[in-house]
Amino acid sequence: MTTQLAAPVQSVQKGALSAIFLAVFLAVLDYAVANIALPTIGQDLHTSASVSIWVVNAYQLVNCMLLLPLATFAERVGAKSVCIGGLLVLVVGSVICSLANQLWVLALARGIQGAGGAAIMAVNTALVRMVCPPAKLGHSLALNALITSLAVAVGPSVAGGILYLTSSWRWLFLFNLPVGLLAAFVSFVYLPRTPGAERRIDKSSVILNMLTFSLTLVGCDFLARGEWVFGGSFLLGLGIVCGLGLFLRQKGQAAPLLPLDLLARRDFSIGVAACFLGYTAANFFMISMPFSLTELFGRSPVMTGMLLTPWPGSMVMVGPLVAYLANKIPAQVLSAIGLVIAGCGFLLVRLTPLDASNLDIMWRFAVAGVGFAFFVSPNNRLTLVASPHERSSSASGMISLARIMGQTCGATCVALILAHVMQFPVLLCLDCAVAVAWGGALLCSSRLLYRRF
Repeated sequence: MTTQLAAPVQSVQKGALSAIFLAVFLAVLDYAVANIALPTIGQDLHTSASVSIWVVNAYQLVNCMLLLPLATFAERVGAKSVCIGGLLVLVVGSVICSLANQLWVLALARGIQGAGGAAIMAVNTALVRMVCPPAKLGHSLALNALITSLAVAVGPSVAGGILYLTSSWRWLFLFNLPVGLLAAFVSFVYLPRTPGAERRIDKSSVILNMLTFSLTLVGCDFLARGEWVFGGSFLLGLGIVCGLGLFLRQKGQAAPLLPLDLLARRDFSIGVAACFLGYTAANFFMISMPFSLTELFGRSPVMTGMLLTPWPGSMVMVGPLVAYLANKIPAQVLSAIGLVIAGCGFLLVRLTPLDASNLDIMWRFAVAGVGFAFFVSPNNRLTLVASPHERSSSASGMISLARIMGQTCGATCVALILAHVMQFPVLLCLDCAVAVAWGGALLCSSRLLYRRF
């Protein structure tokens, strides 16, 4: 059997890293830019706000369904092929999005984009591992996290600029054509071609995986919004049953679609769980903050967007520092400290006086963002290196899946709190953000404790 990854290279392949970063930037930006145009899209296609949200949901739903299957497929055909294929699928979906005249067509096209994004995100950290020597891996993963934060930070500005210059939401998707084709060309030229492993993909497991995540996410969405509670509960229960069936079918396999072999490794399972908790805490904070700023602090929607900028902006600013420290300080220490600082930032926001100035609000958001930046890439590094080289794609897919499921869990919990808590629900959301972040910090710290015994 051949392995997907050759022996670690001795120097960083800068052209290959540029290709990876460009692909990741496009995938994250493509998800982020659609949010700001939802009101315009709904008005143009004559749909309500609650229905137009599927422009966002369709992307995330398909993305989540396909992460693990595409990561497994990458171990068979090579991560380079999956990444380039994902970029081309993203471009095709963008063309269909720009031509859509009905919401269901746009949602379907966004699902196609989600499949392309899943292919990129399923292999991005595996590709970084492929082109970097072990001594430079922490630095490169920190830069990868920096690119993701940068895409999140500039997403609203890019979308606003395109809408201002063109007066049409369709150019949000046409923008992807030249960038996506450029990223595919650069990836074709610079990414190393590696052989895949001769392994069989269990089609029944793929179907169970897709059913597990699609039914679970749709059921949670219905329950969170209080619509069709019976149906939402039924879909959620059915998703859990499919997940149990997937677990039983995959148990004992040498290289399963659901990477139970990797989850049996303590460092890997801790890293995945910490990733889930970190992004759950982040979404407790990020999803509730617009409501807090408008309802409690009386800020306008435009000002709210400006006040939230320090969260991703601070991640971008400290990204180079994290990259520098990644090979100086043990990743176990950095990831734990990061979540402690992030939790302190959430607590500082929780204690913000109602008459606080804009600057007083923004620096608290910045503290939380700095802490989160110190958590993400060190934790990803520990999780990735806990897997064998030939299982890097599955490890990469599992990291991305933990991120998406954490974001979904946080968003769902916020929706439930907003719907059922009558007095100051956003404050409860911040309490939960602090508790989950510090719980994640304790989990990260456990990696230090068990190494002493």
